[in-house]
Amino acid sequence: MDKKKIARVTSFRYQILALIFILLAGGLVLLPKYQKQEGIKSEALLSHATSPERYISTDQIANKIINKDPSFILIDVREEESFKNYSLPNAINIPLAKLFDEESLPYLNQSQFDVVFFSNDHFYADQAWMLCNRRGFKNLRVLNGGLNTWFTTIINPEKPSQDMPAEAFELYATRKASSMYFGVFYPDQQAVAEESISNTPAPKKVITVQKKKKKPVEGGC
Repeated sequence: MDKKKIARVTSFRYQILALIFILLAGGLVLLPKYQKQEGIKSEALLSHATSPERYISTDQIANKIINKDPSFILIDVREEESFKNYSLPNAINIPLAKLFDEESLPYLNQSQFDVVFFSNDHFYADQAWMLCNRRGFKNLRVLNGGLNTWFTTIINPEKPSQDMPAEAFELYATRKASSMYFGVFYPDQQAVAEESISNTPAPKKVITVQKKKKKPVEGGC
């Protein structure tokens, strides 16, 4: 499947998800006033569901990880097998199906830390955000684009063409430095390393010289 087709499929999924959010929230608005609802009010849920402010970019997350920012918790909502194959540093695995298990709640219902959900894209992470938001949990964020965008922006950033503005090259340099932090090795690093080794003077060989033993003085009085 080519990139354009993947992009179309992904875009369609996001449109469907947004429609579900709006329908769910709209349905809550239309519920009778006497019906008691747990969590936030339906009007607030509708406002939150249609707001893009819940998203945090891969660049922001990379910067937080590199600078050892203690103010957030990463929650990987994929299945355990996918989590074991690859995840973000220090992420906690809470599959979507186990989101409200008793042992999961202390990580989600936070007043001290930002909770950042992520999945392969942000389809399942959005669902986790919606469910937790409905419960009235605070400080919830979603990694925009998920791990797919993480790979294309941080792990394997695309080098800008010569006709692009200086800001694009600055962003590329930042992302390249981030990718190196996460273990990516570039060919130009190898060339620099080899040049550094070739220009380093070889250490001088130290030859030890044994001192001759003094002969005892012959004769006497």
